[in-house]
Amino acid sequence: MSSSEESIRLAAGDAELTISPANGCRISSLRVAGTELLRQGERYGCFPMVPWCGRIEHGQFRNGGVVRQMPLNSPPHAIHGTGRDTAWDTARAGEREAVFTYDLAEPWPYSGRVTQSFELTEDSLSLALAVETYDTSFPAQAGWHPWFLRDPAGAGENGGARIDFTPAWQEERGEDHLPTGRRIPPLPGPWDDCFGMPDGVDVTLTWPGLLELKVASRAEWVVVYDEQAEAVCVEPQSGPPNGLNTLPELVTPLEPLEIAATWSWRRLQD
Repeated sequence: MSSSEESIRLAAGDAELTISPANGCRISSLRVAGTELLRQGERYGCFPMVPWCGRIEHGQFRNGGVVRQMPLNSPPHAIHGTGRDTAWDTARAGEREAVFTYDLAEPWPYSGRVTQSFELTEDSLSLALAVETYDTSFPAQAGWHPWFLRDPAGAGENGGARIDFTPAWQEERGEDHLPTGRRIPPLPGPWDDCFGMPDGVDVTLTWPGLLELKVASRAEWVVVYDEQAEAVCVEPQSGPPNGLNTLPELVTPLEPLEIAATWSWRRLQD
């Protein structure tokens, strides 16, 4: 493990992970055998979505009878939580694992603590997020938004990432980019869509001749976004977009919100 004020680096075998706690505790780099797998740039890498995932309709949600308003950072909606815009504290960092925290603060209206942990092995990365409160209960969500490079090895058209998964349903997306509440048979891509996987998220990215990477989680929801030329996103999350309104999950003093995911990879031969 090496660290600076800007980043913490974990290493296991030929896998190298760089985390930037000052920039939303995002993974800024994942290299396997010298090949970068994540899109580079301060907005990319892989960031935590917390305390909500995706869009909140018009930035508003209810907690009991109280209506709360979040900043409209993706007008007319609020998107992807506040954790990615926050500097996190390093709680622990070793050669292969690290733990970070931040205390919920404005514009989020409730107090609590978020913990994110990483554990790297030679062929996998385990991630975990927890949201806890010590007083007022509130609805929340958590998940990850990775930007996997479509063509990390520069192999050209035939080297682009292939996405394989078998969801039970797709959340119908309205013109406002929010789920309509209808579940429909999965449609072919390109996608900016949420899918239900009640047996757990299980999505495989394949870069022909290079690497196969599986994103797995016991969470039942995944958003897949592949509308950009540079990268594809596979986002396991604890609920669907706008879920603070449609499928709220309460964080209470006795029950934190917890989610975990694993990325595992194996090399492919031409």
